[in-house]
Parts: sequence; structure tokens; C-alpha cells
Amino acid sequence: MPLVPSNYKPPFPFRNGHFSTIYSGVFRKVNGLVQKRERLNLDDGDFLDLDWSESVRPTKKVVILLHGLEGDAQRHYITGSAKKLNHNNFDTCAVNFRGCSGEPNRLYRSYHSGATEDLQVVVHHILNQGTYDELYIMGYSLGGNLTLKYLGEGNDVPKEVKAAIGVSVPCSLKSACDELLKSKNVLYSKRFKRHLLAKLREKQQRFPDKISEGDIASIVTLKDFDNVYTGPAHGFKDALGYYEKCSCNQFLQSIEVPSLILNAKNDSFLGDACYPFEKAQKNRKLYLEVPEFGGHVGFWGKKNISYAEERAVSFFMEQAGR
Repeated sequence: MPLVPSNYKPPFPFRNGHFSTIYSGVFRKVNGLVQKRERLNLDDGDFLDLDWSESVRPTKKVVILLHGLEGDAQRHYITGSAKKLNHNNFDTCAVNFRGCSGEPNRLYRSYHSGATEDLQVVVHHILNQGTYDELYIMGYSLGGNLTLKYLGEGNDVPKEVKAAIGVSVPCSLKSACDELLKSKNVLYSKRFKRHLLAKLREKQQRFPDKISEGDIASIVTLKDFDNVYTGPAHGFKDALGYYEKCSCNQFLQSIEVPSLILNAKNDSFLGDACYPFEKAQKNRKLYLEVPEFGGHVGFWGKKNISYAEERAVSFFMEQAGR
């Protein structure tokens, strides 16, 4: 599909990418959503916690919501999405990735940008209940990369999966990492690293044979973290091997489910390789919208409903029943 034109034009303060990113991540509040937690035990001995919210009326449609790096199902971009979707006749299942629900996961491994095996389990778990005829997926940042990789890497995607949207997607993980290591993003990268290291220190206490205090002390940057932990813990040689194998860019041409990528031009987390213009033009099922503004997961909207949430509803409703 050709590039989707965007009419997103926020008021002045939100035209600054950093302001949009920080406001959405720190100051935005979403109230009034009721979630019910389900624990899904996995075959490898680990678990995923799923936070469900229901449509305002009975429905046969459900949306899986996937958060970003060091997020969870209570982040306001997730609860805001759930609330908007619930008011438009969609149930939602917000996935907390391994170790992200407030309780450490059981294994040395955790979650990462390419762990589509967990998404596949959730998809089948939901459909096996026999409640839903239509399933949609909405992923933010890391969750967006995971969504698109799942749809394009050759999985047997069930016919009930009707559409997907990825918001602020690091389609090239290396490109995104390179951007995060730049001085313009130092505050974000420090915050990510602080949260990741806290979890890794907990794992070091539980699995001292797998990682040492010296290994942790050697981590200076986010790339170091992926070299020391993310890559080796999940079967990759190192950070670059992880980025190469798990970036969704290489799978976009094979996506057969209508999928929208919403990446702001002023997203400071995303490098040039995260804007797959050519691949979107060649795949009639792949839509790419690149607004001038929005920052990283920072698409402000009126009445505390973000532009990304509005776009998800409109895109999913366009594809409903097809």
C-alpha cells in the first residue's frame, strides 16, 4: 500500500517530540478502567499475566494489547487503548510480558522484542475459549515489533486474526538502539537501564551460575545489556545477533493480515531504518502512516483519547468482518 496520509496536527506543545513522549509516559492519567487478571501458565514452567477488560456490551471481538520495553498492562497507553476499544465494542486482553506484571518470572529468560512464541500461545489460548470470532492485535514500541514479526515470520496465523496496528515501532532494532545511545536520548536510556538492571540483579541472586556481579558491572549502555543478558539468555550470540534475528523489518513483505504502522517522524527513538516506506508500497496488506508529530508513544488527543487509540479503532472497524 502507498503511504497513508496523516491528518494528525496536535496543538503547539505537543509538536515537540520530547514533550509528547514525556507527557504521555509520565503525566497522562487514565481512570475508570476495570481489569480482571488471568494467569496463563506456559509449557516451559513460566507464566504470563493477562489483564482483561470488557466491552460495554456483549461482543465477539477482542484485541490483544502489547506494551513496550519495561512497560506493563497498567501503563496509560495500554489502559487508554483498552478503554477506548471497550467503548467501541471490543473486549481487550492486555498482556504483561514475562517479569512485567509485578512478580518476577520463574526462569532465567524473560521477554524480548522477538519472543513471538509467547504471543502465539496467547492467541491460541484466547481462540480456544470459543468466545470470539474476530481477534486484533495492537502493539506499542517493542510490542509493535513483536506483533509484526509474528504476522510475517511464517507462523500459522489463525483466520480469526483480522488486523493489527503497531505504534512507534522500532522496525530495525539496531537502528533504534543506535538512536537511544545518542545524547539526545540520554534521559530515556538511563531510565530504561535502571529498570532493566534492577531486574537483572534479582536474577543474578536466583541464577548465580548464569550471570555474575562482574557481568552486571560491565553494563554501561543498553547495548551492553543486550550483549550480556538479552542476547545470550534467549539463544542469540550477542546484541547484534539479537537485533538481526528479531527486527520485524525482514518480515514485513510476508505479512498477509492488514497491518498499520504508525511511526511519528519526530520520534527520537527511531532511526531511518524504522520507516519502511518501500516495503509498505510493495505489500498491499501493509499500511504506513508517518505523521510529522507524535514523539515516541506520545500521540496526544482531545478528551484524553490519544490519536493512536482513535486510529486503532477506525482501522480495526474498517477490517471488521472481512
